[in-house]
Amino acid sequence: MENVSIADIQDKLNGFIKRKGLRRTPQRDAIVELIFSTDEHFTADELYDRIRRTNSTASRATLYRTLSLLVEADLLHEIDLGGDQKTYDPNFVDSPSHNHLICIDCGKVVEFADDNIEILNDCITRRLGFRPAKQSIRIEACCETLRSKGICQDLIKSRLSSKRINKK
Repeated sequence: MENVSIADIQDKLNGFIKRKGLRRTPQRDAIVELIFSTDEHFTADELYDRIRRTNSTASRATLYRTLSLLVEADLLHEIDLGGDQKTYDPNFVDSPSHNHLICIDCGKVVEFADDNIEILNDCITRRLGFRPAKQSIRIEACCETLRSKGICQDLIKSRLSSKRINKK
């Protein structure tokens, strides 16, 4: 699928907020740019930490309102990766049907696509009288690195950065 630029995201969001009677703000623009400058999944707290490091004047309230607007505009998706916090995925604009493999040891998230899953999804939905629109699968597993080597750099990084690790 064609890559969507930050400018495209901004244009779509600007049209959406204009229809809602809202206005464009520099704080909202900074948040959108930060979200879509990477394809990493994030929680609101993780995003707020990133925003504070950029010296943006965006408040936590502005961040939450912007996240809600992006979700409502279908530019950002809330996904369930386990744990108690909402996680956001900026990759749904480029790839509306994709899947996540989550390491239950270190919390690492790997996105994957597989043509066989797409075919199975199509077969199952059609057999049951539906037409597939998109799908998302979450698989929780233990990473091979920790099992085979006894140490996982992702686990160490997660603990050092205070990132949440899924509870077993």
